[in-house]
Formats: sequence, structure tokens, C-alpha cells
Amino acid sequence: MARSLRVLLVACLTFVQTALAHEHHDDKIPEGSVVSPDPIDATLWIHIIIQIVSFGIIFPTGMVLGTVGAVLALVGYVLGHSHGGRQFAPNVHASFAATLLIILLVQVVIGIYLRLHIEKGIHLRVRKYVVSTHGLIGKAMPVVSWVQMLFGGITALGYCRADHLGQCLAHFIMGSAFIGYGIILTILLLVGQAWLKRTGRSQEFFDSLLIAAWGCVNTFTEHRWGGPWVKNDLQHTSMGIVWWCAGLLGVWLSRKRDGRPQRNLIPAIVILLTGWGMSAHPQALKLSTKVHTVFGYTLMAAGAARIVEIAFVLRDRQSISDTAGEETNSWQYLTPFVRLVSMRGVSTVKGQEANGTVQRPNGHINRRIHDAEEFELEGLMSEDEETPDKRTGSIERSRDSEAG
Repeated sequence: MARSLRVLLVACLTFVQTALAHEHHDDKIPEGSVVSPDPIDATLWIHIIIQIVSFGIIFPTGMVLGTVGAVLALVGYVLGHSHGGRQFAPNVHASFAATLLIILLVQVVIGIYLRLHIEKGIHLRVRKYVVSTHGLIGKAMPVVSWVQMLFGGITALGYCRADHLGQCLAHFIMGSAFIGYGIILTILLLVGQAWLKRTGRSQEFFDSLLIAAWGCVNTFTEHRWGGPWVKNDLQHTSMGIVWWCAGLLGVWLSRKRDGRPQRNLIPAIVILLTGWGMSAHPQALKLSTKVHTVFGYTLMAAGAARIVEIAFVLRDRQSISDTAGEETNSWQYLTPFVRLVSMRGVSTVKGQEANGTVQRPNGHINRRIHDAEEFELEGLMSEDEETPDKRTGSIERSRDSEAG
């Protein structure tokens, strides 16, 4: 085992040294841009696929295949420093990659150390702390992996720079937070009912607590205090006030007078009303407005599904059966699913991203949209051009018939 550890460390150092020896070129990046117009080459695509498999699938699923994931991550790291094609200016994705690699290597080394089962002397005293550290890093790995994948997408497309940074942060943080909460809701639904029962609190207690905390954040961060109120500042700030007030109300209603947990509809109503507000949330581009509208409608569906679940499926009970977690109604899967879908939408309604989607000539979907718009425009123009002739012809025919 010790020999395997040495071999792994030597391989890691070799990979890292090879990657760091690669020079990053930026001579093809136009002035005022952060990416070159070159296409993404095959090496970079392989890097993207490998890192998604390792950090997006293997590590979140579990550390059983941790060694395989670590090897793939190292290969992907080297490929990320060996590609041609599109060039990138200094960016957060490249900066955070080294930190993520160190976290991964620490996790692998700790895992190998624990597998050795050395429990004599000082090893016995520090083992429990090492186990706790290993578990903490394992739980944090899906979060930091998701952040790095977002950084990768942002870097590849050249988004979230200069004046667009604040809007990107707002949308990505909100979208990511609720995607994560949707995953937690699914976990609680499948394996967390017994834990909820042990806490002596209802699901709405935690929902309301999160809503209140997020409302406080929105209240004091969506507007630059001391500056003028611009664009959607008032709607965001007022929405934050509604959230923390409703969240505190939901926390208060989550317990009966005798202290037992109680279901309530406050979080679901807040989500529904938020969706209604977001469906009419004006944006700079028409495409962003349309996507925001769909996001709002989907969020309204999530709130409505939760109301139906609590009031009609569960009838204010904690679970579908007396034995927590053994039975689940099919309707209960709908709420976390719709919430995940809706919060994926809020991450894609940024003005810069939508503007890039509209203006980017590549991609069959954009070409189809462009062709459809041209076709519709030509149809409208042809109708406008033909209408006077048709009307003239019909008038002349009517005059001839009257004269006849």
C-alpha cells in the first residue's frame, strides 16, 4: 500500500509539472475581449468531458471509485493545459483549478491513509479527526466541483466580466443555491424522513428558515445602498422583505401549541408568489424576458405542487405512512423536480449570456431561430406587399359586378 501511495504521488507530481510547463498563449485574443474567436479544439472538449465525468458524476456519487475519479481528474487537468484552438485571458477557472486539485490530492492521501488502518500510538489519537476531515472534504467536493464547472462554462464563453459580474453572481448564486436545495429535498424525501422525525420539526421549519435567511440577503444586497434606485432594484429588495417576513411566519407556524411539528403552506405560497412576480420581471433583452417568464411559471408550478402535496396528498401529515420513509407518493417527487427545473432557468437569463446566444452565429439551434425569424419576416412582408394588390383586385371585381 505504501508503494502504491509513492507511485501515485510521483505520477501526480509528474502530471502537474507537465501541466505547469505549458505556456498559455493569448496573442490571438482581440483587444477588449477575453477569449479568442477560435473554436474549441478536440483536446479541450476531451478535457471538458473527462472533468464532467470525474467531478460531476464519480465524486458526487461516492468515493468508492475515488481512485478512478482522481486519475481522470489529473488527466483532464493536463489536457486543460495542453489544448490549442481557443485562447483565454487570465480567468477564475484556471486560478481555482490548482486549489481544487490540492483538495482532491489531500482527499486521496487521507483516504489511502485511512485504508492502511494504522491505529497505534499517535495514529489512534488523531484518527477520529482525520476521519472527520475526510468526511468534510467528501461532502464539500460536489459543491466545489459544481462551482468549478460553472467557472469553466463562463470562461469558455467569455461571460461575467466588467459590468456584467454583479448580474452573473446574483443569478448563478440564486440558481445554484436552489438547485442544491432541490437536491436536499429529494434526499430528505428518499432517506431523510426518519431524520426529520428525530429532529421533532416539520419540513416547513427548514424551508421557512432558508426563505427568511435568503430574504435578508436579498434585502441588503440587491441594491447598492447610497446610490440611485435603478432598474429592478425596488422589486428585488421588496421581494427580499416579503421573503424574510414570510419565512419568520412559516417558522412560527411550524409548531403546534404543545410543541409538536406542524405542516403549513407558507413556504409554498411564497414560492408561488415569487414565480408570479418573476414571470413579469422585465429584462434588457426580449429573449431574457421570455426565459424569465418561463422560469416564473415553472416556479409557480413548484409552489402549487407543494400546496397540493401538503393539503391533499399528505393531509397535513409528516409522511404518507406512519413509518417514516417506507412509503412515498408519486406526487411528492414533483415538487423537488419542478424546483430544480425552475432554478436551472434562473441561471440562464443573464443579459450577457442571452445577448451572446442571440448574436452567436454558431449552433444549429441559433441558425434555426434565425431562419425562422427571417421566414416569419418575409411572410409578413409578403402579406403586406400583396394585401394592397389583393384589395385593389377585389375592389375592381366588385365594381365590374356592380356595373354588370
